[in-house]
Amino acid sequence: MSARFLDRARARLTLVGLVALVTLAGCSTATRTTRTDGMVHLTGDAGARARARADSARNPYTDGDIHFMSGMISHHAQAIVMARWAEPNGASPSVRTLAARITNAQQDEIALMQNWLKDRALPVPEAKPMPMKMKMDGVDHEMLMPGMLSDAQMQELEAARGRDFDRLFLTYMIQHHKGAVTMVQELFAKDGTAQDETVFKFASDVNVDQSTEIARMERMLLMLRLEGK
Repeated sequence: MSARFLDRARARLTLVGLVALVTLAGCSTATRTTRTDGMVHLTGDAGARARARADSARNPYTDGDIHFMSGMISHHAQAIVMARWAEPNGASPSVRTLAARITNAQQDEIALMQNWLKDRALPVPEAKPMPMKMKMDGVDHEMLMPGMLSDAQMQELEAARGRDFDRLFLTYMIQHHKGAVTMVQELFAKDGTAQDETVFKFASDVNVDQSTEIARMERMLLMLRLEGK
């Protein structure tokens, strides 16, 4: 066998090897995975679902967690509706600032709750202030989450203007926030709930943030009453 033939054979093998490497690289890109230290890491939605499954395997979620996350979406949605009335209804600058803060914070939290449910292939409620459906004694019932305003209260707030709006907004948002704190307390009181890291952190943040805002709104309401005397 001549040296020239061997050189050509080696060249062909080298070319085949290069083509194989390029093909494998293309396949790797198409499946959207990355390898680091021998570990495969998924990206995008697939990665989020995989991480959710891994988290759930370590810290299983319960029906109580699902009820809390689903119910708080509707709860937050009503607070946003209330807050968006502040500017067109002639609220004071301080109430407008508070309303804007509530809107921004609770929009982000709704996205977090919806993503948590989506990543676990659970039903994702729309961000609308609607009652939750509950089954009791085999019969479906609709009920508002703690602190949520009735239709009559929402109509009263929407119709209010200026100083009256400020008073009603603070009064009803205090009621609303206290309901959210009650939901957190009920979650933590159940056996096995809030073991999921995301649920625990979110619920803890709701408890702290809304308790702080309750105290702030109570001071604002007191000042409003004193100014009216």
